[in-house]
Amino acid sequence: MTSGQRMPKGMSPVGVLAVTVGGLGLLRPASGSWGSLPPVAVVLLIVWCGAPWWVLDISLAFLAITGTIACVKYGAIAEQAFGAKDPSSVVADETAGCAVTLLAVPWWMVATGDPNALIRTSIVCATGFFFFRLFDVWKPGYVGDLQSQPHGWGIVLDDLAAGAWAWPPVILSAAFALRNWPQN
Repeated sequence: MTSGQRMPKGMSPVGVLAVTVGGLGLLRPASGSWGSLPPVAVVLLIVWCGAPWWVLDISLAFLAITGTIACVKYGAIAEQAFGAKDPSSVVADETAGCAVTLLAVPWWMVATGDPNALIRTSIVCATGFFFFRLFDVWKPGYVGDLQSQPHGWGIVLDDLAAGAWAWPPVILSAAFALRNWPQN
C-alpha cells in the first residue's frame, strides 16, 4: 500500500464513499485500522442488541462482499484519483478482510444472548482485529504476492488472504472466551 494523495481528484462521490468506507479512509493516522473497525463495531452492536447469532454471519458476509465489490468496481479509478497503487485512503479492502476474519467465529456458541456474550464477543473481536491488522501489514507467505493483481483485485485480495490467516488465532480466542466466560 502506498500513501498517495489524501483526497481524490476526478472520482465520483459515490465511489469515494464506497472505497473510503464513508470517509474512514480519510482519517489519520492508521487509515487501515480505521477501515478495519466497521466489522468489529457491527458485531459488538448486534450482540449488544441481543440479535440472533445468524444476523452476525449475514452482516459480516455483507461487509466482506460489499467491500470486495467496492474495491473491484472502483479500484482502477481510485488508484488514478488518489495517485498511488493501493492508496492508503482506500480502506474497503480492510473492511472486507476484517469481516472475513470474523466470519470464522462460531457465533452460535459465542453470541448466545447470555450475560457473558458481550465479554466473549469483545475478546474475539479484539483478537480478530489485532491479528487481521498484523497479517495485513506483515503480508506473510503468498499474501504480499496478491497485490500484483491488477487494480481493484490487487487492492482487495491480499486483505482477504490476511483475513484467512487470522482464522486460527480468532478461533482459539473463541475457545478461550467460552472456557473462561461460559454460557449461563
